[in-house]
Amino acid sequence: MISFVKRINVDVLKYNACIENSNQSRMYAYSWYLDIVADNWAVLVLNDYEAVMPIPFNKKYFIKYSTQPYFCQQLGLFSRGIISNDLQKEMLNHIPFKFLKVSLSLNSDNLLLSEETRRKNYTLKLSKQYVETQKCFSKGRKHAVKVGEKAGLKLGIITIDKLIEIQNKNYNYKIPEVTLINLTKTILQKNKGEILGVFKEDKLLGGGFFISDKTRIIYLYSAFNEEGRKLQAASFLISNVIKKNENSNLILDFEGGNMPNIGKFYRSFGAEEEIYSTFNKAFL
Repeated sequence: MISFVKRINVDVLKYNACIENSNQSRMYAYSWYLDIVADNWAVLVLNDYEAVMPIPFNKKYFIKYSTQPYFCQQLGLFSRGIISNDLQKEMLNHIPFKFLKVSLSLNSDNLLLSEETRRKNYTLKLSKQYVETQKCFSKGRKHAVKVGEKAGLKLGIITIDKLIEIQNKNYNYKIPEVTLINLTKTILQKNKGEILGVFKEDKLLGGGFFISDKTRIIYLYSAFNEEGRKLQAASFLISNVIKKNENSNLILDFEGGNMPNIGKFYRSFGAEEEIYSTFNKAFL
């Protein structure tokens, strides 16, 4: 039996246990994570939390619509067992009609939907020594890393407000700052991530916010200034994260790549394409 459960009625212990023990586990789906990034959310539950599908949603003029929150690339169906095509289809069909519009990204371990709904992500296995992984870097990426090294770049722990300041000065798009600040605070309290800055002497050039669980390190957010881009600070940062986590069972999740230039950048580290689908439906 599949039930639609409001957030207030979710058995958090059972729900989070299903996420943690599922074959599709992603940090995005934990209750505490969704409480931060989603304005509202509910969940479809199979029997006694054998499988779950979180449904984040917004309200506007008494109209409810489900959409993917910021800092939450993949959700979808999470199950302790094998997900059959019938189960996935049945769960998607149980999304209530009260959500007049639905646009939700499933996770890459869910069954793929139609070709036009598919999106690209890039991941890199960190199971080898750094020197072996680096052999798969493109010629240009190897050069970029050396540019940063020759410039004497260094890494250090920073606060998220420093990156947000760089974001606001150097990028033309805005992010939900309060959400990012709250998410960072909780992630750091749970010891599930770090914010790394790239420095040229004492000057901060930019950096990245990485979150991690038992299987993935996710490159969740980054920002660099003009000098940082010139000195290849992003390449320097990512190569050092790869080096720090060499010989592990972790995967570096670049959390992006659908845009051609971004995909090309991630592929230059030897990253592999990961495909996930977005489920879209309108009841208008």
